[in-house]
Amino acid sequence: MENSARIKIKRNVRTIWISDVHLGFPGCSASYLLDFIRDMRCENLYLVGDIIDFWSLRKKRYWPQEHNNVVRSILGKAKHDTNVIYVPGNHDEAMRAYDGLTLGNVKIRDQIVHEMVDGRRFLILHGDQFDSAVMHSKFVSLVGSFAYEVLLKANRVVNWARGLMGRDYWSLAAFLKHKVKNAVKYIDRFERAVAREAKTQGVDGLICGHIHRPELTELDGITYMNCGDWVESCTALVEHHDGTLELLKLSGEPQIVKRMPPKTMGMAA
Repeated sequence: MENSARIKIKRNVRTIWISDVHLGFPGCSASYLLDFIRDMRCENLYLVGDIIDFWSLRKKRYWPQEHNNVVRSILGKAKHDTNVIYVPGNHDEAMRAYDGLTLGNVKIRDQIVHEMVDGRRFLILHGDQFDSAVMHSKFVSLVGSFAYEVLLKANRVVNWARGLMGRDYWSLAAFLKHKVKNAVKYIDRFERAVAREAKTQGVDGLICGHIHRPELTELDGITYMNCGDWVESCTALVEHHDGTLELLKLSGEPQIVKRMPPKTMGMAA
């Protein structure tokens, strides 16, 4: 695996994975996502949960035109030969009632296995399924959710000020996640629970979202991929036609954060 930055991103790929968009939530970075979706061409587009934030919409009606444009762009891809699969999460769990159905050319699947071009098989699910393995109290989870919303509101103020100074987007919540001991422990337990599940299901890797921490790595012999989110990190995962995997950051100037070559086809060009 290699780390990269400020490299020209290929616009025609085999597969794209995005998660935790949170449309309907004021902290959603819909403009960055809209630019990305409009620029990219792909055979497969996986929406790995929490695409629409029904939790937030129940508390406050918020749906600007940009959020509507994201939905229209995704449906447009589904209409024009892109295989779009929606894997619901906990914030859009109402969609799980439609598991197995196809709505507007979008397939709804609670979980699904994707076969990479190099033959590896990856289980795709949102990731909230692992919360019971890493959280000991629902109360703690609710308190964490409340604190997270407060952080995101503060984050908008911070980035408004940074914008006035001509500085790039920066995530306060992501910064604190990497610094707070309990958050680091939670992430570590979550990732190891994911690796155990992949081994149990006999797949080569697992792709999820949920914890808003993008990743592309090997963990206990399993390839672990986390899409990140479009609230804090603005990231996506892509599979190229030669099997190369990349984690992209798409706020401001696009960056390739991590790259992993295909398993059986040598290093990517």
